[in-house]
Amino acid sequence: MVLVLHNGATGKREEFIPLRHDAAGMYVCGPTVYDFAHIGNARPVIVFDVLYRLLKRRYAQVRYVRNITDIDDKINARAAQSGEPIAAITARTTAAFHEDMAALGSLPPDAEPRATAHIGNMIAMIERLVERGYAYVAEGHVLFSVAAKADYGKLSNRSRDELIAGARVDVAPYKRDPADFTLWKPSDAETPGWNSPWGRGRPGWHIECSAMSLAELGKTFDIHGGGRDLVFPHHENEVAQSEAANGAPFVRYWVHNGFLTVNGEKMSKSLGNFVVVRDALAKAPGEALRLNMLSTHYRAPIDWNDEGIVRARQALDRWYGLIEKAEAHLGRAVAPLAEVPAGVEAALDDDLNTPLAIAELHGIANAGYQCGTGDALVDAATKLKAAGHALGILFQDPHQWFRWQPAGAEAGPTDDEIETLIEARKQARKNRDFAAADRIRDDLAGQGVILEDSAAGTKWKRT
Repeated sequence: MVLVLHNGATGKREEFIPLRHDAAGMYVCGPTVYDFAHIGNARPVIVFDVLYRLLKRRYAQVRYVRNITDIDDKINARAAQSGEPIAAITARTTAAFHEDMAALGSLPPDAEPRATAHIGNMIAMIERLVERGYAYVAEGHVLFSVAAKADYGKLSNRSRDELIAGARVDVAPYKRDPADFTLWKPSDAETPGWNSPWGRGRPGWHIECSAMSLAELGKTFDIHGGGRDLVFPHHENEVAQSEAANGAPFVRYWVHNGFLTVNGEKMSKSLGNFVVVRDALAKAPGEALRLNMLSTHYRAPIDWNDEGIVRARQALDRWYGLIEKAEAHLGRAVAPLAEVPAGVEAALDDDLNTPLAIAELHGIANAGYQCGTGDALVDAATKLKAAGHALGILFQDPHQWFRWQPAGAEAGPTDDEIETLIEARKQARKNRDFAAADRIRDDLAGQGVILEDSAAGTKWKRT
């Protein structure tokens, strides 16, 4: 099997061949921890989790690194606004990020370096850039000189005018060139800072990822991922400073996920369409949110809306229904097939074509429902589970899935109360009091609990 990825560095689909035999390294830009993660933050986490799972099936050694940016002017501003210590803000929001991403079914990375733990590495890299003539000191700042790097702009393919326009947010009189970007900046007494050869200060954003990826994966590594919005200036600047400082190629495959809109518009607090992952998880199961995200190819733009989440949940209801049916036949839990079904693996090898992989899951489920009962049903369920696991779904017990309730839902019957009513209905039917049995069923339906009768007994689920 051959994994093909769209390489942002070349603009072409290329066979993935790791730098070292039977080993792969991947770095993905992580969150700046000053607030709860929004659904746009979740897209690269989910996308690269699918790639991580695929790499782990393919190579004996995989090292997935995703950083935490815990020193940033946004964090400083939040601390000044709230009065909460910076350490408390970053600890709380990092913990929330971990909880939310786990609820979306994503595995933790193999390493999660924090920027504040790598300040020494950043200073050492900046020193090398100054020594080699790629950076200069001006008014307590250290800036990267884009004119010194002849191929600057090669990742984003931007013209000189576009590079300057992209730098206008940080125009300053001490710059030699408007496109030069900050590696180090001074800190006042109220702002976090570290001692350096250029005075007390703090790093620029771009140098953080270069220093952390070097420490965790070396000068050259296989895959660097992140959102398309990071191509310029962040990833462009990473390439320039890393290659200038290390004297070696930086990344072999650049993989970028597409933009996300909400109900057809750019997500914005001012528009009232800002979706925080934690809020989304209160309204729908994490697996439904994940499947909705994967229903669009990772490179394409995705429009996040309630209709997509409903469709994802309906698909999962059907898939979990098949697994539940197979488990009723077996009398125990269904174990996934040892290998991912070939059609699903082929879809993922095709530049992580998750929509095609999801179509394969539908096909497996259709075949399972058509075969009725018996070994063929169980076989379909084992394939379906293995296929789902490749996408990071179908890990729950079916009963657990069907009994999920949104946070803050109106108080309804507890699980024990439902079981008691089912027993009462069973007795009423035994006594041929069908009116009472129907009344119990209808009352439960009115409270969002659906009963399903079969030869094996009565099951229930919440809607």
